[in-house]
Amino acid sequence: MSFSVTETESKTFTITHARRLASKVATDLKRMQRFYGYPSDSKIEKFEEEITQYLKHGYMEKVSYGFRKNGNWIEPTLIYRAIDIEHSADDDPGRVRPGRDVSGASFYSYLEYSSAWFDLSESEKEQFNNTLPFDRGTADTPGIDGYIEDDKTYSSGGKSLSRSSVRSF
Repeated sequence: MSFSVTETESKTFTITHARRLASKVATDLKRMQRFYGYPSDSKIEKFEEEITQYLKHGYMEKVSYGFRKNGNWIEPTLIYRAIDIEHSADDDPGRVRPGRDVSGASFYSYLEYSSAWFDLSESEKEQFNNTLPFDRGTADTPGIDGYIEDDKTYSSGGKSLSRSSVRSF
């Protein structure tokens, strides 16, 4: 006689998990603020709440925060990609490089939606947008002046944020 046992594990991604990931992004942004003066504390709070909501609902593909010059991201810019699996890595936030030249650049943020967002009706999108701390407009995706380096992974509740940084040549 033989038998087998199957074990399954299920994780529910909660608002607490989303807040944990968003807090790591906020910590990165505070470090950027320390070195470069932007974004402001109030803007960081709004970004943190926004990314919490997008992560919780699965509507974000990726979001970028950093400096844009001549339509291109420059160093220091941080790019976060939402991944539906939890990696074993759960890095501490930080390692934003100080002393980069941001003269003539402006702080900017750009969010790209997931396929789940595009599956929503217009009224569902409007209802969700009404819960956010600010409205995002539409714009062209900035280019990159330099290259992208994967450098951190933040994980919680079965999901991850993969962080990349724009680096100068």
